[in-house]
Order: sequence, then structure tokens, then C-alpha cells
Amino acid sequence: MVKDSGVERARHIAARFEDRAHELRAARARQRGWVATVLPYTGYGLSATDGGWVRILARVVLAKPGAFEDGPHRAKAIADGVRGWRNFTSPIVPNGRVEVQINGERFEVQADRGGVLDVRVAATLSPGWNTVTLLAEGRSAVSAPVLMVDAAQEFAVLSDVDDTVVVTALPRPLLAAWNSFVLSEHARLATPGMPVMMDRLIHDKDGAPTFYLSTGAWNVAQTLTRFLSRNLYPQGPLLLTDWGPTERGWFRSGMQHKADQLRRLASEFPKLKWLLIGDDGQHDPYLYAEFARRYPEHVAAIVIRQLSPSEAVLAGGRSQGILNSTPGVPWVYEPDGSRIAARLEALGIMGPIDTPGNAA
Repeated sequence: MVKDSGVERARHIAARFEDRAHELRAARARQRGWVATVLPYTGYGLSATDGGWVRILARVVLAKPGAFEDGPHRAKAIADGVRGWRNFTSPIVPNGRVEVQINGERFEVQADRGGVLDVRVAATLSPGWNTVTLLAEGRSAVSAPVLMVDAAQEFAVLSDVDDTVVVTALPRPLLAAWNSFVLSEHARLATPGMPVMMDRLIHDKDGAPTFYLSTGAWNVAQTLTRFLSRNLYPQGPLLLTDWGPTERGWFRSGMQHKADQLRRLASEFPKLKWLLIGDDGQHDPYLYAEFARRYPEHVAAIVIRQLSPSEAVLAGGRSQGILNSTPGVPWVYEPDGSRIAARLEALGIMGPIDTPGNAA
């Protein structure tokens, strides 16, 4: 395909260099007999009799035949937790074509220049968990989970990942690289009390969805999904980003990614009130406060996990000055899941723990 020269010149030099590198890697992989494969991520959608839709999230890569089985890597070593750099070694298929199959309907969609598939299609599925089928270049079909939110649902949870559900204790400039390239997934630790607190949050709210928002790369989505499952966090879609240059600059903005995803969720689910969970290491309080001021009707409360003194130093300081800056939207500021749960109980957002003494 011949590219328009004017458009090509307008694109950032780093993006052009990256695209050329992807093309060369893909060509060499195909010469070795590697085939297009879809790595499915957890999608979501709105379950409605009129106007239902599904957001499909996946990545199109090249791999040896049989290297993946219905999306996940076959190798036991990968499933058991190896160094994260292996997540970044598969060549991607730039602008790869994918067929989406939902309830007998077929949709032809296209990934972006980084091989990431992020598309929304009109479809009707029942509330709760469903699966859709994805095929790249007509090859083996893979199943992708999608969480369908009932149109009548009124409550949802959105949580940050690093230092909120996962203990990192690393300087923020090194955090992404360490978690993505070095750390074994089994070496990651859940933040104390957070899995129990988040499970209790949705226990008495039938069908309430949980979303996880992070500046991490899509390459680690399957690793994070296994971590969340292994530590008994509520299952839910991950909203990650793609690293590298953009059409206009050298680097992508993680803060802008989070702000964009928050606004998108508010637009997609106008009836939901969100419990926003993050930590006080720089950006989360500012992002959540801005969102709450713009969409006060969409926020049930803002929960900020207080970092320990050592964590705060590594994270680049605290952002306490923004707390309680949103009239009408309560804030919870505590160091662990147990204390957060107690505060949410007092606000009436979370029910009490079921015990033999208070069970019906």
C-alpha cells in the first residue's frame, strides 16, 4: 500500500522508525514460518435490548505454529511465571485484520499500527460474562472474555494497579520497566487487605463491574490477569496502553491515557456511579478529583491508599493537598484494605461482614 507522502511527513520521526522496525520484524518472522495469532484481552460492553455494544480488546502478533493455545502461551514456564521481558518478544502485526464473531454475526475489524485491537461493535449479549471469537488471517479461532454490564446497573469500581492492588515500592521512573521486563509474576505481592476489601465491595451489589486502569503496556495484560485471579481480586477488564512513540511525539502520556479512559467510561455508562480507587503517589488524586468535579453525578466516592513513608519517597511524594477538594463526593484516605473497608462501611457504600451473629 502506497502511503500519502504528506501524511507520512507529518508523522513523528520516531513513529516512522518504529513502524519500519515492526515491518522488518514481521517480514522476517513470516519468512521463518510464523503465523498471525490473536492474544485476547478481557473486553466489556453494555447489555441492552436496544443499543447494546461490545468493546473488543486484543493484540495481533506473529508466533510459531502451536505456540499459543486459545490465546495463552502453551509453554508451562510462561504460565508459571518467568521474567516479564518475554511478554515483549513476539513480533506484532501492524494494522492486522481480525474477524470478530458474536452470536453468529461477523465483524471485520483492524488493529492499529502497534498491533493493538481496540474496537467497539454493536452486539446484544446477556449481562455478565460472555465470550466472543477472534480470528486473525482466517487461522485458529481464540476465545476472548467480555464483561457485559446490565443497562440497569448503577454501581461500578475502577481501581489503579501499581501501589494500589500490587505492592511495588520502586521509584516511579523505574517502576514500569521493572514490572514489565524483570520481575517474575509470582514475585508480585498483593497490597495488604485490598483483595478482601474489593471482593466485599461488590459482594452485595449484584452485577457491579470492576475495571483496572493502569499505565502499563498491553504486553503484560495476561500476566496481570493471572496475578489478579491468583490473589482473588474481582475479575474485570484491564485498561492498559501501548508504549512507544505516537504520531506526534516521542512518548505517550500515561496520565493522559488514564484521563481519556475515565472520560470514556463516563460516556459509555451514563447511569453508573464509580468508586475510584488509587494511591497518593502523585497522579491518582488529581485525576480522580478532576473527574469528580467534571462528573460529580458519576462518582460515589474516591478511595486513596496512603503509601508508607518509604513508598511515598520512591513514588515521588504525596498529593494530600487535593484531598476533599470535591464538594459532595466523599474521600477515603487509609493505608490498607482493612481500614479502607471500615471507612466505606461508615459511608454506607459497603455492607458489614456477614457473621453468625448478624446473619439473617
